[in-house]
Amino acid sequence: MRELGENFHLARLRRDLSSEQVAERAGISRNTLIKIEHGDEGVAIGLYFRVLIVLRLENDLLNVAKDDILGRKLQDIGLTINQRATKR
Repeated sequence: MRELGENFHLARLRRDLSSEQVAERAGISRNTLIKIEHGDEGVAIGLYFRVLIVLRLENDLLNVAKDDILGRKLQDIGLTINQRATKR
């Protein structure tokens, strides 16, 4: 969570937006934005999403687990291969 918060902070700075601007546009308090930028787990996930929208990063959320290599390997392990009878 700390790394996620840091990424929010860096994205805000790259866009040259103040914490007040982002908080106001997201409809949250500046203190809540600071908590988000510190990766506070007590902040509702919806508020994190509001900040993503303000930073125009909401589409990045769609990339979460998009290419889930570990998940695919685990899925493949669980798949059974049906044996066909030999043709006569």
